[in-house]
Amino acid sequence: MSDPSAHRTREYWEKRHRRHDDLASSGHIGLERAGNEIFYAVRLAELLRHTGDAGSGTDPLFVLDAGCGKGWFSRALARCGHRVDAFDASTEAVGQARELGGGPRYAVSELDAWRSPWLYDVVLGVDVLFHVMDDALWESSLVNLASLVRLTGRLIVSDEDAPRRTPRGDYIMHRPTAEYRAVVEPLGLRHTGFTPYGFRENRVGFHVFTRTS
Repeated sequence: MSDPSAHRTREYWEKRHRRHDDLASSGHIGLERAGNEIFYAVRLAELLRHTGDAGSGTDPLFVLDAGCGKGWFSRALARCGHRVDAFDASTEAVGQARELGGGPRYAVSELDAWRSPWLYDVVLGVDVLFHVMDDALWESSLVNLASLVRLTGRLIVSDEDAPRRTPRGDYIMHRPTAEYRAVVEPLGLRHTGFTPYGFRENRVGFHVFTRTS
C-alpha cells in the first residue's frame, strides 16, 4: 500500500465505515435507510437465484464474499444455509462484521492477497471491483478471485455492462464487459450472463462467469 492513491482509498473506506451505518457504509450513501434496505434486498434476491437457499432443495454452497464490508450479504447467505468465508481490506468494517456475528468467518485482506487452501462454489465481489481505480491492482484482484473458483463454480462480480469505461468521482471506475472477459476467460471461466439490478437509476448488475476448465 505504498502507492499514495491506494493509501487515500484505504483511508476513504475506513472513514466511510466509521461514519455510516451498516447499510450505507457499503451501500448507497445518498439513500435513506429504507431505500438502502430495498437496494440490499434487490441484490440479495438476484444472488439467491444463483445460490439457492436451505429451503430450495439445493445443497449448501461454499461461498467467498470478497470485499464484504460489514458483512450484510455474508450474514444473509449464511442464514440461507451456505458456508461463508468473507474478507475486507477495512479493519473497521471487519471488526463490526465480527461483532455482528451471524455465521461467516471473517478476515482482513486485500482483494489480490487473499489465499485459501480450498476452492469455492461461488466467489462474490458485490460492488467492489469498480472501486479499484488502479488498473494493475484491478487486474491482479480479478485474477486472484477467479483462481479461487472450483470447476463448474461461479465468479459473480458487479459492474456496469457498458461498451466503454465510465469514471464517476474519485473512487469509481466502471469498466466495460470486454475488459472483464479479457482477464477472466483465459483462466477457464466463461461469461454466462449479466443481470442489471434494475433499481432506480443504477446501471450496475451482476456479471456471472462459470468455470468450465
